[in-house]
Amino acid sequence: MTSAIVTNDCVLHHSVAVIENVSIARDTYRVRLNDPAMARGILPGQFLMIRPGEGSDPLLGRPFALYDVARDRSRTPVAIDVVYQVVGRGTAALSRRRTGDFLNIWGPLGNGFGPPPDPAGPVVFVAGGIGQTPFLALARDWLGRSSYGSNGANANERSRSCDRATLLYGVRSANLLAGVGDFEAAGVEVEIATDDGTAGYHGFTTDLLERRLAGGERPVRIVACGPPAMLAKVAQITLHYNISCHVSLENHMACGFGVCFSCVAPIVQTGGAIDLRRVCVEGPVFDARTVAWDEVLGSHIAG
Repeated sequence: MTSAIVTNDCVLHHSVAVIENVSIARDTYRVRLNDPAMARGILPGQFLMIRPGEGSDPLLGRPFALYDVARDRSRTPVAIDVVYQVVGRGTAALSRRRTGDFLNIWGPLGNGFGPPPDPAGPVVFVAGGIGQTPFLALARDWLGRSSYGSNGANANERSRSCDRATLLYGVRSANLLAGVGDFEAAGVEVEIATDDGTAGYHGFTTDLLERRLAGGERPVRIVACGPPAMLAKVAQITLHYNISCHVSLENHMACGFGVCFSCVAPIVQTGGAIDLRRVCVEGPVFDARTVAWDEVLGSHIAG
């Protein structure tokens, strides 16, 4: 049972049960949360906050992108899937939660991928590290495999939007690759890059992107998520080839709904001025051309 509070902004803040919490790669897990209400409303690109420990320790929640929505046999949304990597105290606590444990969560938060219309043609997802996690639901949506955010009893498949989807996926080493089979089952072509050469291309995922575009490939949209330096390089490449590109930023968050201002990013406004925007509210998805990448990289290095 869940005890839910629904705000005026349709954000759920409640306690939900863990259905399963399974390892899918080195230090990487997929947790499934029993939350039909959020499953009916959340969109690809949105995220939820999870307080991963018991009680109020740790006090602050952690943001996690929607990986996918689990459905029952009638295709009714019943649960939320999140994929995460253990990198600190919060995610270590989350990895210790077991079936039947309850977690305090709130969401859906942020804006999904867009703006409309959906891309009518081939798309490329560029992911680094754990940055593939927002793209499975998005690929399934654009390829017409599933629909999201219907808020109805059923979320049936919708009409196909793009005609081909490719994931360029880069990690440090092969044992960190997570969910490749999920993407392939969804109809996504996957090309892998590893820093140490243990799988796929020996190098960076941005090398794969540049090689494809230099060879004449022209997707109608590119979407990227990963470390700031990777995103800055993707933005540079797509600007050179004049291809629409959106990035999902992974800034640290404390509240998830715009109160604490801990997740701000420098965004170029109309007229050229740079202003700070809250990634949790105005994002996490931004047009790559509007992000002030020099400032992003400078603050990342300073931090």
